[in-house]
Amino acid sequence: MKCAIGQDSHRFTKDENKPLILAGLEIKGHLGLEANSDGDVLYHALTNAISGITSVNILGPIADKMCKAGIKNSDAYVKEALKHLKYPILHVSFTLECKSPKLAPYIDEMKKNISELLNIDKKNVGITATSGEGLTPFGQGLGIMCFCLITTG
Repeated sequence: MKCAIGQDSHRFTKDENKPLILAGLEIKGHLGLEANSDGDVLYHALTNAISGITSVNILGPIADKMCKAGIKNSDAYVKEALKHLKYPILHVSFTLECKSPKLAPYIDEMKKNISELLNIDKKNVGITATSGEGLTPFGQGLGIMCFCLITTG
């Protein structure tokens, strides 16, 4: 059994045409995240967690090349990371910090997307969100931060 943690954060963009994408889901009516890719902090944190187990850094050296080639959908980075994983994922847990948007209405669909991407049961995907009482830039509304913990076996 192995476990690893991944983290990612992005600030909100000023570009009103960039959608907010979280776990592959477009959140309507909200500014997107500043990034060369779609800025999906859940999938970026997940990719980093998988990299923590495989010791193959995907975000940065590999994802940057993919992004320059026009591959900006972050599920592609997760899929690339999964190619190096030799153990099945047993459970994955995410914690997000942001002031907005309110994520509760989207959590079930985000879990569905993650479970399908990882080919695991939806009951093995946990997602929690907090405003952090406004103590950090994320809780103050400047962006979104995500931590991801994966367990493999």
